[in-house]
Amino acid sequence: MALALAGPDTAAMTLSHLTVAAVVLTFLMIMTASSFRTRLDPKLATGNRDALPPPTPAADRADRAAKNMLENLLLFVALIVAVGGQHPGRAQLGAEVFVIARIVYWPIYLAGVPVVRTIVWTVGAVGLAILASAAF
Repeated sequence: MALALAGPDTAAMTLSHLTVAAVVLTFLMIMTASSFRTRLDPKLATGNRDALPPPTPAADRADRAAKNMLENLLLFVALIVAVGGQHPGRAQLGAEVFVIARIVYWPIYLAGVPVVRTIVWTVGAVGLAILASAAF
């Protein structure tokens, strides 16, 4: 309700903040995956990474989570651009659902919780669908 009273300009600002939050989350996920992969060894982290040790299961999960976020970030940003200022309340809801679901998704994926991870991913996809519906 507060969003409807605030008007479209506030919604656009909030969508901008949510977009930045999604980008920051993506960056953190990439950096975490890289840190897990190099095992925080400064030589490995600053080298060419030609001779990395085999990844641990956690490093593999961190890498897959980061790649999945990159794929979804592309869709999220494209939808934010497509929505423009149309239906700000619906766009806001979709963006919030997506970003919150992705924040929840990350530790669940890292922990290796299979079914819950898929449910949370689906909630994020629903957020994208709500966001997409705001473009019409």
